[in-house]
Amino acid sequence: MRVRAEFAPGPLPRRAAPPRDWPRDPRTTTAVVIDVLRATTTLSVALDNGARAVIPVASPEAALAIRAREPGALLCGERQGLRIPGFDLGNSPAEYAAEVVANRTLIFASTNGSLALLAAAGCRRRLLAAFVNVAAVLRALAGERFVLLLCAGKEGRFAIEDAACAGMIAAALAARGASIEGGAARAALALAPRDATAVRTLVQGASHARTLRALHASFAGDVQRCATLDGIDRAFEI
Repeated sequence: MRVRAEFAPGPLPRRAAPPRDWPRDPRTTTAVVIDVLRATTTLSVALDNGARAVIPVASPEAALAIRAREPGALLCGERQGLRIPGFDLGNSPAEYAAEVVANRTLIFASTNGSLALLAAAGCRRRLLAAFVNVAAVLRALAGERFVLLLCAGKEGRFAIEDAACAGMIAAALAARGASIEGGAARAALALAPRDATAVRTLVQGASHARTLRALHASFAGDVQRCATLDGIDRAFEI
């Protein structure tokens, strides 16, 4: 297995060039999309609670256009951390309870995570990853040849919690014999937390976590959920 990473594939990308011998066709690659605070945590919670499907979109307008064709779908997403006016759900995992999302399609327009998911649209597989399901993601990657760890970041900028989650996955894959390639993947390795306590400390102390807690009192619970290691025993592909 060969593993590389990219940070912040958003509107202000910091995308490292792949190694020269990395396959040009993305259909050979499995993308692991990481947006710890909060999109991939939230979507993993939603799918674990029975959501039928996720459709990532780049903008509220795109979400509304799809909703017009799929009136039973839920409009989900945020701008500046808060639920988009007129949408059914925001980007808080607490909103995605089973009684709300079971058997529903989610049209998802978050600021960062949706763009990362769209950036990986051409890949053979797209897996959602966050600290809440690292172990399950590692199981889902068994047998893959080319793995791209795609870190969403925050508004095109580096986010330490995403890179650290990528590092934790990369470290476990390296222990299995995977080749960790490129400067971004090696930088992520250096940030990898060793255990649940280190995960909690890192996420709680991240600048994005401080922003969320200041934005709304209820988001402190979101940060706590996002800082939990392996609370979900499933990996989800969208």
